[in-house]
Amino acid sequence: MRFDDIGSFPHGRIEGSSREEYLALVRSIMEMKISAGVQVPTYPQLRDMIGMFMDPMRSPETTEGPYLIRRDAAEIMELDALRSIGRSIRVCVTGPLELYISEFGSTEYADLLLNMAESVSRFIDSSIERARQLGIDVAVISIDEPSLGISSSIVFSEDVIIEALKVASRGCAGRVDVQVHLHSPVYAELCARVPGINVIGVESASHPDYLDIIDRKVLAENDTFIRAGIARTDILSMVARLNERLNTNLWEQPERLEAEILRMESPEVIRKRLERAVRMFGDLVRYAGPDCGLGSWPSQHLAAELLRNCARAIEAFGREASRRG
Repeated sequence: MRFDDIGSFPHGRIEGSSREEYLALVRSIMEMKISAGVQVPTYPQLRDMIGMFMDPMRSPETTEGPYLIRRDAAEIMELDALRSIGRSIRVCVTGPLELYISEFGSTEYADLLLNMAESVSRFIDSSIERARQLGIDVAVISIDEPSLGISSSIVFSEDVIIEALKVASRGCAGRVDVQVHLHSPVYAELCARVPGINVIGVESASHPDYLDIIDRKVLAENDTFIRAGIARTDILSMVARLNERLNTNLWEQPERLEAEILRMESPEVIRKRLERAVRMFGDLVRYAGPDCGLGSWPSQHLAAELLRNCARAIEAFGREASRRG
């Protein structure tokens, strides 16, 4: 089991920054994640998760067909900040269904969905090759599909969804782990049937019952693993709950807000969530970390401390497992 994170992270204003300034920020945040104990950190996803992929997929200058990006234009520039970072990394790419509904909503153009899926595949292939050139080890690719199972705009049949995810992930098979990052477990078992995907990630810290919906037998039959969310990241809901309980407004008290959040998401609380996931899925739990990204959190310090609490929880779990076994 390895500790990873989802990607986004608090940052200052990036509009107007030069490429060099932006990449320096990416590097500094990546180093912050590593310092906090993340074993497989995701490149800091500071740009909009839709625009960074859709903008070049829309442009006639970088495409060879409708939403079909040219291979030489399918780049994730953040990787250039991570040369010889000294740590295996996780690369996240927004999935074809998420990209499709941002562009077409509930319409149904399967050919365009598959073009987007092929573009996602090209971004992934290009990222693995670029990382190799930079001396970076890519341990896992994440295809981010947060709307799958939540949005009513996804009107495609299960067969078409499987085909799109199969196209998006086909270049990875046998090369690296491939996660699908979901916010709902409704399509988890469908994703387990996609040949190129071998890890299912769900937000099981804020929604512990999500793990109850996933059939361990289905995962085992498809050689598929779990990424367990073990720390909550829904900061607005967390603070709202604390404000109600404490009869205050923590947004006006930054230091107290940080203390209360870290008490709420303590290493002990996080460890208990991990223990539950392992009781349910055993050695099928391959990755663990925060539910989702931390871009909406009020400070880098608080985000890094949550990652540090995750690291402490995973280390404590490992020590306890070693004593037992």
